[in-house]
Amino acid sequence: MDTLPTKGQIERSLSQRIQALYRNQLGHRLSQVDCELLETKIAIVLEQSVTQPEQLLADQGKNELVETLHSELGDAIQPQLKTLIEEVVGVAVVDLLSDSTLETARTGMIVILAEAPKLRDAASKPAPQAPTPVK
Repeated sequence: MDTLPTKGQIERSLSQRIQALYRNQLGHRLSQVDCELLETKIAIVLEQSVTQPEQLLADQGKNELVETLHSELGDAIQPQLKTLIEEVVGVAVVDLLSDSTLETARTGMIVILAEAPKLRDAASKPAPQAPTPVK
């Protein structure tokens, strides 16, 4: 019998799978991915989202080119991100909004879901039994 995931399980799974997607598709290792499920929305922050080639171009003052390249890469990976999110949360993605800041090398995303995913309350998990003291 399948049990519903907790909010924390969904957030961890999204973080791990997004890191793997960027590593496999772009050959880029994000330093951290933070995901927070907020009812029918998901907030995602990608740390160190600027790739080495993009950073090299930025260091040469080609920020406009880097912004265009970063935006194009984001657009190219977006369909795979939507599919990944839908697989993890079990709900259709209505919209995925994304923006990046080169200065901090962060990308922020807001995902709008068709409905709130079904979750198991983390507190409903049976608590481990304390050992009975021996007399």
